[in-house]
This record gives sequence, structure tokens and C-alpha cells, in this order.
Amino acid sequence: MVNSNKKSWSACWTRTSSSTLLLLMIPLVVISGFVSVLGPKSSNWVSMSNFTKWNSSSLTSSAAAEGDLLKGISVLSTPNDDHNGVLGLRSNLVVLDNKNNVEEAIVTSAYESPLNQSSSSSSSSSSSSSPLTINIEADDLSPSSHQEHQNTTKEEIITSNSDESGGEIVVSLGININESDHEIPPIIRARRQRVYTKLERLEGSLIRARSVISEAKIGNQTQDSQYTPDGPMYWNPKAFHRSYLEMEKQFKVFVYEEGEPPLFHNGPCKSIYSMEGNFIHELEMNRQFRTKDPQKAHVFFLPFSVTMLVRYVYVRDSHDFSPIRQTVIDYVNVVSSKYPFWNRSLGADHFMLSCHDWGPEASSSVPNLRKNSIRVLCNANTTEGFNPTKDVSFPEINLLTGLTDGFLGGPSASKRPILAFFAGGLHGPIRPILLEHWENKDEDMKIHQYLPKGVSYYDMLRKSKYCICPSGYEVASPRIVEAIYTGCVPVLISDHYVPPFSDVLNWKSFSVEVPVSEIRNLKKILMSISPRQYIRMQRRVVKVRKHFEVNSPPKRFDVFHMILHSVWLRRLNIRVRDVL
Repeated sequence: MVNSNKKSWSACWTRTSSSTLLLLMIPLVVISGFVSVLGPKSSNWVSMSNFTKWNSSSLTSSAAAEGDLLKGISVLSTPNDDHNGVLGLRSNLVVLDNKNNVEEAIVTSAYESPLNQSSSSSSSSSSSSSPLTINIEADDLSPSSHQEHQNTTKEEIITSNSDESGGEIVVSLGININESDHEIPPIIRARRQRVYTKLERLEGSLIRARSVISEAKIGNQTQDSQYTPDGPMYWNPKAFHRSYLEMEKQFKVFVYEEGEPPLFHNGPCKSIYSMEGNFIHELEMNRQFRTKDPQKAHVFFLPFSVTMLVRYVYVRDSHDFSPIRQTVIDYVNVVSSKYPFWNRSLGADHFMLSCHDWGPEASSSVPNLRKNSIRVLCNANTTEGFNPTKDVSFPEINLLTGLTDGFLGGPSASKRPILAFFAGGLHGPIRPILLEHWENKDEDMKIHQYLPKGVSYYDMLRKSKYCICPSGYEVASPRIVEAIYTGCVPVLISDHYVPPFSDVLNWKSFSVEVPVSEIRNLKKILMSISPRQYIRMQRRVVKVRKHFEVNSPPKRFDVFHMILHSVWLRRLNIRVRDVL
């Protein structure tokens, strides 16, 4: 009887406890439903568009090399997405791990977009490649729906997902809720109004710009009363145009005022390095893009001139680079101690500009300047550390008078009797090979070390179908812009060179690339181009010329604005967070 009562009581208790448990679970399920709808979403990174794909394996950064920098940071792998589009760069996110005192945490990707995989891959040139991807965090598209807690502390999640397949690597931050917040009901906590800092608002505007640019590549072309990009000279003219308009609408640059001329806030304006002084002067005089309020700035400009450092600091023939190196170190130390912005991003939203051959060497003076910052360089040599995912290639323009008057323009394609032309000294390793094979060897190939007496250099450019542009001591050459100015199709002979504005311009559509190993076959290569194809290329050269023109004051879409646009594109792919 006792056993029977025990069994009966046990069964009754089981039924009662089950009913009680069921009654307790129903409200929990309802509350969980509200939280899942109203609460913060987890981070989700999706590929939005494909910009420049650099086919050279030497252009990609090894994520494995960043292993020591990723402690305390969660690394997520984004699968390769196949999209049609061509504006932008891969996403580089900058965070600071205060907990583990990680000094550098900028992650680049070894990911190559599958876009245009039919195009030939070349380790010696990147101009024929198509764009990389720009990534955007889906939850951040609508900041108002991203409800977070006012009393939260940001702390990196200590997880790492390796990506051996070459997928894009991005950085995600975790959120830890203060213990006191656990006492607040989840629904109330989820509805709490988020207060955004100035930096978060600025980053929000960049997120929206990325979204608009991505949508533009498949939308209708935005009409512009002055100029509407169109044609195969652009990877994606609609995306480029929208990006340019977004830059005009919101891009702001803060120029550090520390330093005195001639080393700072100054540069040459009448030499082969004239773009240094020209850009510094025009930016400092500019009212549209320059801001005096650093809190409103998207990027910060370090206004030193490498050319002036070489002229006034370097001791000629001393082979001692330390005075230049120390000057750059001292300047970065000054601005980083006076302002919080360098330390906040580890220099990733800062940029320098140099057309001197020693620009890359000067940037190496400060590790974060070389590794993280946007370096705008004429000497865009990937074997010397130029990284097209974050650095900018801009044209070397030899303005002997400081102006382009008389340089622009030339006859149509049908009025150019000379097949190819070059005149120049034996600088560097490539030109001796060119002259050995072609100097005075063929009537169609006007290849000279010195021009015959009485022959005009610019007249020869205007009479030629193709203008040979071999590298000198460094990869860049002012002959590229000289050819474009005169309507001559440039022939690029250079290994490891990234041509200017390659994130926007499809150089393969208006220039010819010849590997150094094929110099002996130069005429055969040029003759294999049909007359119809040559005419198309020559007309495209004339159309892209506006992007290389120097104007004072600058005009829309000219070289000054194209340099700024390249910096703007890199800034779109950097996520800077407040350091707590």
C-alpha cells in the first residue's frame, strides 16, 4: 500500500511538475520571440561589389603574416562571391585590442575576386586586372535598428577562424554587457535609445555611401551636366560616377598644421616631382574638401614633401638616409602626441603623398605609416612594398613651367604616320634593352637615346600612333602622361608597376602592356593590333585625358580630384572605432 501510494504520488508530482514547467516555458518563449525581433542582430558581413582584382600574386597580403596581430580579435571568413562590378577595394578594418595591448590590428585579405577570370593573369603588371571587393556590414546599414546599450564595454572576442581557402578576412568586435544591465528587462534594454559618438556618425555616413555606390553599379546612370563617365575605359562607370558624387558631397580632409616650409606645407611645382607641390598647395587652399575641424575629417594628411626632405635634409652623396627618416619619425610623434587620431586608427586613416623615388623609403621610417597608412606614390612598385589594396598610384607629371599650356591635344588617329616613338637616356635596366633592339633598326620604330638636331619631342609624340613608356630607375615614368596629353596610345614596359587610378580606369582598354621579356617582339605586338582597334584605343586616350590634366584651381574629374577620389575609396574600406 505504501509502495502504491508512493507510485501514485510520484506520478501526480510528475504531472503537476510538467504542467508547471509548461506554464513557465510559455512566457519565456514569448519573451524570447520579442528579443529576437527587437534585440541586436549578430554581425553579418556580405560582399557588396567587386572593384579592382589584382591578378598578380605579389599584390596580395598574407593573412597568416598577421597572426600575431589577431590575438584577442575574432576573425571571420567571407565566402567568395561572384558579382559583376568593378569599383572598390577589399575591406580593411582597423580595431585596437586594449585588453591584450596589440599594437597593430589591421587585417588585409588574400582574396581575389572571381570577376573577369577569363582575363589573363600577369605577375608583372596589374593594369589589366579588374577590381576587388568592398565589404559592408549588413546590420550597420540601418543604425536606427542597431539598438545597443549605453553602458556597454567593447571587448574583442577571442576566437579565430582561419581561412586557408583564400577567403576574405574581416574583423568583428564583440559586446560585453555590464553586470548591472542584467537587472534590466531584455525588451527595455533592447529598446534603449543608442547614443552615437561623432566618429560613429561619420562611419555611418561612409556605410551609407558604400551601399549607394554598390547599388549604382546595377542601376541607371546618374546624369551630370558637366561630365558623365561612360565607356570601356572605366571598370564600372556608373559606380565610379556615384562614388565621385558621394566624395563631392561629404569627403573631408584634415591637414595637420604642424611643421614649417620648406620641408612641410611646400613642394616643387616646376619639375618632374611637380605633383607633390601642386597637390599640397591645392589641398591647403581648397575649401570644399579641407576641414579645420578634425572631428569632421574622414582622413588626415601628413603634409611633408619627400622631395624637399631630399633637397634640404639629406647630405648629397652621403648614402645616409637617417636624417630623412628621423624627420618623418619626429613629425609623426608630434601629431600623435598632440592629437588622438593617429593612435585611434594606428595611422590607417592618415595619408602621405610623394612623387620622389624615395617616397616608399621615407614611409618606412614609421612602421605603421608603411603598414597601415594610405601612401599616395608615383613609385607604385609592388616589389618595394606598394600595396594596391590600401596605397594609391598617381601619375608622374613633368611640369617644367608649372602649367600644361601647349602640351594638350594632337591630331586624330588617321594623321599619325609614325608607328612608335621613344627618346630618352639609359636610365635603369629596361631602356638599354629597348635601345639595343630598336635604336636605328627600323624606319617604323623611331627609338632614340638622343633626338636628332632640330626635331621636336612633342611634335614626335603627336605624329606617333604609339608612345613607348619604359621604366627608368623606378617604375613610374612621366612619358605615360605625356603620351596621354598628346593623344598617343601609351605602351607600358614595366614589371611590377600599378598604373595610376587603376581602381577606376581599365588601362587595358586604352594602352598596350608589353613585358620586358617581349621587347624584342615589340613591333610584331604593335602590328598585330588592327587599325580599327587602334582607332578605338586612341579615342579612349583622348577621353581619359581629363583625369590627368593639371588645373589651377582644380576642375572636376581632373588629376587633383582623381587623387582625392583614390584616397576616398581607400577610406571607404577602413572601419575606425573609438578607443575606450
